[in-house]
Amino acid sequence: MEYGEDVKRRLKRLEGQVRGVLNMMEEDKPCKEVVSQLSAVRSAADKAIAYIVAMNLENCILEEQEKGNDTSKLVKEAIDLLVKSR
Repeated sequence: MEYGEDVKRRLKRLEGQVRGVLNMMEEDKPCKEVVSQLSAVRSAADKAIAYIVAMNLENCILEEQEKGNDTSKLVKEAIDLLVKSR
């Protein structure tokens, strides 16, 4: 699968958020603020995972449909992958 610039930008943003959390820790910011930012990091990671799975699923379904194959197994695998990532 080819990963587009959109998903790479998402991950670079996420990387910046993690660096921000580390800076907050070095600056002895309150626990509540650190946890709040970590929650934002987790949310961003979840969205990136969902985006990658969705794009991959779309590509796989189109390929299988061109071959005349059933795609229900692909959908189940994608759902399982999302559930495991949580």
